[in-house]
Formats: sequence, C-alpha cells, structure tokens
Amino acid sequence: GMAVPSLLLYTNSPSVEQKDPGWKLFGKVPLREVPVKDPKKIQKEYETRSGKPGPANSPSPRQSVRKNLDFEPLSTTALILEDRPANLPAKPAEEAQKHRQQYEEMVAQAKKRELKEAQRRKKQLEDRCKHEESIGNAAQIWNQEILPNWSTMCTSRRVRDLWWQGIPPSVRGKVWSLAVGNDLNITHELYSICLSRAREKWRTTAAPSTDPEPEDALGSSDRESSLELIKLDISRTFPQLCIFQQGGPYHDVLHSILGAYTCYRPDVGYVQGMSFIAAVLILNLDTADAFIAFANLLNKPCQMAFFRVDHSLMLTYFAAFEVFFEENLPKLFAHFKKNNLTPDIYLIDWIFTLYSKSLPLDLACRVWDVFCRDGEEFLFRTALGVLRLYQDVLTCMDFIHMAQFLTRLPDLIPAEELFQHIAAVHMSSRNRKWAQVLNAGSSPFFLRFLGS
Repeated sequence: GMAVPSLLLYTNSPSVEQKDPGWKLFGKVPLREVPVKDPKKIQKEYETRSGKPGPANSPSPRQSVRKNLDFEPLSTTALILEDRPANLPAKPAEEAQKHRQQYEEMVAQAKKRELKEAQRRKKQLEDRCKHEESIGNAAQIWNQEILPNWSTMCTSRRVRDLWWQGIPPSVRGKVWSLAVGNDLNITHELYSICLSRAREKWRTTAAPSTDPEPEDALGSSDRESSLELIKLDISRTFPQLCIFQQGGPYHDVLHSILGAYTCYRPDVGYVQGMSFIAAVLILNLDTADAFIAFANLLNKPCQMAFFRVDHSLMLTYFAAFEVFFEENLPKLFAHFKKNNLTPDIYLIDWIFTLYSKSLPLDLACRVWDVFCRDGEEFLFRTALGVLRLYQDVLTCMDFIHMAQFLTRLPDLIPAEELFQHIAAVHMSSRNRKWAQVLNAGSSPFFLRFLGS
C-alpha cells in the first residue's frame, strides 16, 4: 500500500537524486532536507477527503517508529507505512502491523550496514596512522643510528631485517646511493661536463649541418636517432604522474640525465627502459647524485649485459633463472615449457626497467630497496616471487594469455603478499647459490637448458 500523493511529494524533493537508476533505498539524510507534512495539515486533508473528523492527536504508526531513529531514512523506504488513499479500503490492522515490522527490519539492516561501514573506515584510519608512525620511527633509526655508522652497520642482521621491510621514503635516496656505491668515481663536475657536451650536441643536431664528413655523418645520424628516442621515451615515462612529460617539473631533469649518460657512455648510448630507471632515481635523489647512481647501476654486470644486448650473456642469465624456476615452481615450470613460454618474453622488460614499469611505483621502490642490498640476484628472486604469487592463475592459461598477463601485471599487487612469496623463494640449487649457477654457464648442465 503506497500513498500516491506522498510518493509524488518525496520524489519531487531535491534531496532524492533523479538521475540514479531506481530509488535509493537507504541514506542518511538530515531531517530538515526531507519534507515532512505538518500533522495538523494531514488531519485537515483527511477530514476534507473522507468527510470524517480525524482522531485527535493520535500519532501515525510512521511517526511513532520514527521517534526512535537517530537518522531519517529516505522516503521510499518509509512509503510502506503510509495509509492508503481515501478512495481505497483502509489497511487491515494485521497488514499495517506486518508493514510496520518490515519497515523496522529495513531500518535495522540499514543501521547495521552503516555501523559496519563506520567500523571499516575507523580500522582503515587506525591502520594508516600505525603505518605512518612505523615509517616515522624507522626513519629516525636510519637517520640517527644506521646512516652515521654505515660501513659497520650496513651488513648487520638487524639492519638487513629493517631493510627488508622497506626503507622510509625520506632516507631512501641516501641509502640507495650508499648501497649502489660509486665504483666509477663520478663527480658532480663530471656530470656537469657530460651535460654541457650533451647540450652542445643537441644544438648542433638541431641546426642543419653543412657538408659533413662521411664518418661524422654516421655518428650524427646515430645521435639524432638516440636523441629522438630520448624525447619519445620521456613522454612515455610514468605518464600517470604527469611530472616527466613536456611542461612537467621533472621533464628537463630527466632529459639532462639521459643526455649526459649518452655522452658519458657513447658505446652504450641510450636504450629504451633507461628513462624509467633515471626517473625513479630523480624522484629520490638530487640531479647530480641521481646521475652518479644511474651510471653506477647501469655498470653492474646484469644491466650491462641487457643494455648492451649481449645475447650470449643474456641467455646465460635466462638459463640460470630457469634452474631456480624449476627448483621452486616445478608445476608452473612444466606448464611454461609445454606452452613454449620462454623467460625472455617477460623477464627482459622487468630487468630493463628494474620493475619500475611493471609494478606499482611504491612497490617497485620497495623491490629497489632490497635490490640495492642484495644485487642482481634479487631481480630474479622477485621474478620468481611474482610467478609464485600468480601461479594458480597462470597454470590455467594458454601461451597468449600468460604472455599478456606477465607483460601487463595487475594494477593492484598486494605488497606484503608479494614479499611473502619472494621470501619463500629458495635461491639455492643442488647446494649452489645464484653466483655459482650463473658462473657455471658453459657447463653441459647449462647447455641442456639453453638448447631446450
């Protein structure tokens, strides 16, 4: 039984959004926003319609129920309590009672849901406060105890455990710089020299050259393609952040570091993927320090092998990875083999950008934390952690779907869960550690992997 006049009264009310599909059944609407008729007015309407005097001061069941509520439900819920229009027979008492009961149940459910939501929000807030507090405490420990005594403390069990939990963002850059080191002895002055050389090259490349020497022409075209690639790649680096793109605050910084590197290592030049590594460093370090860390990172054996596209060395890395893959995830390994899914399909992208393109940025930084601590081995351990996390999903897929899944990982990857899976990966095979397996690259055991 619904009173038509009342329905019109409520649906025309500005507090109910017309654009929503269907009516909103519940909602916390302040009392004043829902138009409530004056009881005297209702009685008057009743008398004129029915020609009978209404019962004086008898509260409607709807009013008596509402008295106990601490919020006003939206009208569509309360319609069940309306009396029928005068031209229809009145509701039988037991139906009115039943409707009252149904209404009270609806309200109780709405309140229950609201309470649950409030508790969820409260817990979320508490968790966030706890997390921020723990980051603050950790930052204090790093700043006051660990960093001043770096060389003696960096290898201690306590520091290694703290490190595994993620380095607080405020000290991350300092820790990365110290952990990566500066074996190349690059100074801030050297960065300035490389940068001014790069700027000079950009100027001459932009200006039309007249009658160049044949060998110079080749070098110049190489530089131009490298320069074009840098421009193109900068616009594709973390596009969702909008800070590295043309006009963004870090566009020129990223351009400078990549340009300076091509002058510092013309034999390597610019390779796609480098822009992501440089960008992550820029977000955590001052420009010159970011360049120093960048050049030293790319000088590590694994990065050099990939960025210089040393095929035989890359194959050796893939083969070593497969040894640990088979050891840790035999079922998934067999499934990949059966579907001819080789590591190069997904690993190249992960290694080239040190996961900064494949994982959410905060999670990628946490992977970088431990990578700075453990070196290249951790990149392959992380890969096995990712495969372990998604092994159930992957085992049900064919080649195409697996390749698509691994080259475009989910946007939301639970950090703690991934790190639990990484921790569960054992980096030893037949009592040999990563370095030993990698160095045994030319053994017949390895050639079996390379050939298969």
